[in-house]
Amino acid sequence: MEILRIVVTGTVGAGKTSFIRTISEIEVADTEHHTNDEPAFLKQDTTVAFDFGRLTIGPNQVVHLYGTPGQAQFDFTRDTLIDKAHAYILLVNAHRPQGLHYSRRILSSIHQRVRIPIVIGLTHVDYPDAWTPDTIALALGLSNERRRPPIVCLDATDREAVSKTLITLIEAMMAVPVSQ
Repeated sequence: MEILRIVVTGTVGAGKTSFIRTISEIEVADTEHHTNDEPAFLKQDTTVAFDFGRLTIGPNQVVHLYGTPGQAQFDFTRDTLIDKAHAYILLVNAHRPQGLHYSRRILSSIHQRVRIPIVIGLTHVDYPDAWTPDTIALALGLSNERRRPPIVCLDATDREAVSKTLITLIEAMMAVPVSQ
């Protein structure tokens, strides 16, 4: 059985748990706990360890999806998961620009640890105050369009949008030359 490990990361409220719940063929193992600290103004529950979901994509191929916590105090979880990952998705909440600094820090941190394919998924793009993909790319330090990873807009609760995001990531993985 070939296992493809994908990490879904991002800030609090970006849609990581929803993304995994939307596509997983098993009941998602999550570590959601009620919060009364910093993320409480965004949502009542937050991930404190990681979420786990699974998706079969072929007769002998399965995707394991790992969702990370969105709080900086749990960065060690993301760092542990990313070391064994084949690729990752960074979810960015397009209508909360205050989270872009932390999203940029996540990108930098992962890039320092591993060189694996990435897709940036923009969530909450339907809000009137949502930033455009190009503006978000610039805020994330991705000014060179030729070297920029794929950026997709998605609703993390829409199965088709989540599927298309995973397909985009797999296509990005296939474009990477195999090292010898």
